[in-house]
Amino acid sequence: MAFAGVLNDAEVKAALDGCAAADSFDYKKFFKASGLAAKTADDVKNAFKIIDQDNSGFIEEDELKLFLQNFSAGARALTDKETKAFLSAGDSDGDGKIGIDGEGSLWSMVHFPTDLSV
Repeated sequence: MAFAGVLNDAEVKAALDGCAAADSFDYKKFFKASGLAAKTADDVKNAFKIIDQDNSGFIEEDELKLFLQNFSAGARALTDKETKAFLSAGDSDGDGKIGIDGEGSLWSMVHFPTDLSV
């Protein structure tokens, strides 16, 4: 697991079990259930670096689709609907990416979970 030592295995398993069915993923619930919402800014930045598979400095749609697999290799991919909703919640400027800092960043999504697309 990419988050070993940072997140509690039991919490991560519970979070993954909570969104095992297609179209059941809710990023706010997942961040809370996995324990990520209680982590420091440095921990969230480290999580960002794991999720940012191509090291571009942004999390793009294709990386979000595989978001759950960063927590467990056997986890499902997000559906297109879930992926688009997740991206929409964090993409404050409409560029199709989630940044590491600022409004619409992974940090703000984890610690201030509001849907910015509304």
